[in-house]
Amino acid sequence: MEITIRNCENQSIVLIVGRLDTNTAPELEAALNGITAKEVVLDCSSLEYVSSAGLRVILASHKHLMAAEQRLTLRNICTEVRSVLDMTGFSRILFIE
Repeated sequence: MEITIRNCENQSIVLIVGRLDTNTAPELEAALNGITAKEVVLDCSSLEYVSSAGLRVILASHKHLMAAEQRLTLRNICTEVRSVLDMTGFSRILFIE
């Protein structure tokens, strides 16, 4: 997995490329923990797969950011990842564009 962070005023855009799984989830968690922008956007246009470990990081980050009055938004989600979010009920909890 590759992570690229682009900061724009009060927003950080985090591009995730590849697979978000047990091996790569800690890398995303570390990257998200260091962001202080008001809004964090996960650009999932190049995210191929997400496992339960990846979902855990996304949900934990969402809760952490909400508690700090920040927002996590998922953007450009492929059909396969969207299906996982729908099946797990995450699509009802997370902000998705």
